This record gives sequence, C-alpha cells and structure tokens, in this order.
Amino acid sequence: MSATDAPQGLRRWLPLFLIVGLFFLWGAANNLNDVLIAQFKKAFVLDDFQAGLVQSAFYLGYFLVAMPAAMFMRRYGYKQAVVLGLVLYGAGALLFWPAAELHTYGVFLFALFVIATGLAFLETSANPLMTVLGTPDGATRRLNFAQAFNPLGSIAGVLVGQHFILAGVEHTPVQLAAMSAAERATYYADATHAVQLPYLCIGLVVLAWAVLVLLARFPAVTAPHALATHATGRDGVLARLLRDRRFTGAMAAQFFYVGAQVGVWSYTIRYVQATMPGTSAASAANFILAGLVCFMLGRFAGTALMKYLAPVRLLLAFALINVVLALYALAWPGLSGALALVACSFFMSVMYPTIFALGVEGMDDDERKLGSALLVMTIIGGAVLTAAMGKVSDLAGIARALSVPALGFAVVAWFAWRRLPRAGNAGG
Repeated sequence: MSATDAPQGLRRWLPLFLIVGLFFLWGAANNLNDVLIAQFKKAFVLDDFQAGLVQSAFYLGYFLVAMPAAMFMRRYGYKQAVVLGLVLYGAGALLFWPAAELHTYGVFLFALFVIATGLAFLETSANPLMTVLGTPDGATRRLNFAQAFNPLGSIAGVLVGQHFILAGVEHTPVQLAAMSAAERATYYADATHAVQLPYLCIGLVVLAWAVLVLLARFPAVTAPHALATHATGRDGVLARLLRDRRFTGAMAAQFFYVGAQVGVWSYTIRYVQATMPGTSAASAANFILAGLVCFMLGRFAGTALMKYLAPVRLLLAFALINVVLALYALAWPGLSGALALVACSFFMSVMYPTIFALGVEGMDDDERKLGSALLVMTIIGGAVLTAAMGKVSDLAGIARALSVPALGFAVVAWFAWRRLPRAGNAGG
C-alpha cells in the first residue's frame, strides 16, 4: 500500500467507525437508566411510581423530539443531525454534576430528558446514514454490524452502573430508622454523588465524539436533499402515513413492545430484591447483565432463523413465548421468576427491528424517513408502561406489575397475527 493509499483508506473508514460508535453510546445511555432507578429510589426515598419517572422523562424526550429531528435531518443532512444529537447527549450527561450538588430529583429528570433529545436525533439519523456509508449492496450488512454494538453498549452501561454507582453501602429501612437525621442526610447525599463521575466521563467522551464527527469528511450523499414533497397538510406524507392502517398498527405494536421491554429491564433489580430478600442492588444487576447477553444472542439467533421462517411468524412465536414468561414471573416470584425475566430478553431481541421493518415496508424514501421518526416517537411507550408498572407495583406488589409487560407482548402478538395473511413462507 502506498503512502497516499493510507490517508484515503482512513478517510473512507473513519466515518463508518464514528457512526458505528453511536450505536454503542446510546445503548449505554438506555440501560444506565435501569441502574439509576434503583439508585434514585435509595437516594431520594421514592416509591416505585416515582422511581419509574426516570424512564418517563427519558422517553418523553424521544417522543417530543423525534419528528423535529427528522425535519432537521431532511433540511440540513445526516452529519449535522448526528453532531447536534451528540452535543445534546453530552450536555445532558454533564448536567448530572449540578443535579447531584443540588440533590434535586427534578433536575436529574431534566438532565435525562436532555440526553433523550440527543438520542432521538442519533436514532433518527444513524440508521439511514449507515446505509449510505459504502456500496449499496453492502448496506444491510453494515447496518446489522452497527446494530450488534447496541447491546454491547447496553452491557457496558450496566457494568458501569453496577461497579461505580451501585457499589456503595446499602442500609435496610431498620438501619436507616436507627440513624440520626444528619447520618441519613449524609447517606442520601453519598448515594446521589455516586452518579457524578460516571456521567461526567460519559459527557466528555460524547462531546469528544461530536468533535470527531464534525471534523470527519463524510461522503457527499450526506448533504441535504431537495424537499420534493410536503411533510404536512391533507395530502402530505404524514397524512398518508397516518391513514395507512398497516403502519398505524406497527406504531401501536412498537409502543407496547418498547413499554414491555423497558418495564422488564427497569424493574428487574426491584423484582429480584423484593422476591429474593437479602440480595443487594449490585448483585441484582447481574440479572440485567444476563438478560442483555441473552438479548444479544437472540439477535444473532433470530437473524439466522429468518432464513427459514418468515420474520412475521418468528415475531408471533417470540411474542407469545414472552407472554408466557412474563405471566410465569408473575405467578412464581423468586429465582425461577427472575430467570424467566432473563429469558424474556432473548425473545425480545427481534421485536423492535422486525416491527420497524414491517412498518416501513413498501414506502418511498420520504415516507420511510418520516415514518421512521413516527416509529421512534412510539418509544414513549417506555415512559407510559413503566410508570403504569410502578403504579401497579405500589398497589399490588412488583410481581403483579408484570401483568403490564405481558399485555405489551400480547399486543405485539396480535400485530404479528394480523400481518400473517401478507407474509410469505420464508424469510428474506
């Protein structure tokens, strides 16, 4: 290889490397929330509904910003949307430092909302951008490669939370009651400050990544395209999408799927500690880690199975299995129920991309971009169903709260069953 070939090779591969890294970064942010719920419950003495507001604030950001992110991307291009998303993500992470100093739960929720607005930009732009960073015939392979880094980021996020946030001493309610007011205040402050350093590091890494993306030379195809069609209005793209019952069915399925997934992961630590007394939060986090490993394995297994089985049929089978697993964890709380929740992750793995693909199937480029934004907006299900789980848990116990994700998986199964008449007999 000549001296001139090396810089050219670097310019060709650097944008791909930088965008693949985004999948890792937002996976870490998503699953750190599962740790934050346990930590904030301890630091602010919250009930399950109040702790669940972590996910509500987070996914509200997705809901409100996904469509503006799509509009921004259509006007200014993929690269600019990625840079703005990273800046918002980094700024939200840095807000954790003053939030801990103030010891104010509402400021933490605002910081999570800012992070989520950044992730909405990243998720809306990174998937289509991966398809244009190279030859058209390699687009699917590149996107699958990038998506494999998402659960790796999730695992990294839980490990960071487990070893740097949940590593502090835990006191029982009896021990806390025996403390003086000053001792309790110190304990709560220490629990809050535990999040400062991890999120400071995350914020600095994300902002450095934004600088790298800004400086990198991306292919010309990432430039803004001419807006040939109107997004709004009676005959606009959005109106056409919302009149399409197949697409709105996919939106409903995605809403309930994300709610079920986020609910299962958010309350795994709480479920394990409640049904297996004496288990520390750090030890309970191992069940989330095991679930994330299952989730990653399920993606590879599901992709392989789709060579022999239509994706919609696999979606139906996996959704029905998860209804059974969630109800099992409800009926038999304890170790076996916790293992059922871990197993749920394996079968959840194919749901989001399969519902997404079925939702945008047959669309033109503009419909696909705005349809993608609408599907990202349905991530608000993570806020709604997680809060619902918290309320059911406060009223009837954490085990019975698993009726909420069981309902979510049942809706996914209904969606897949409705799509069966249009499915072929083999995957593609």
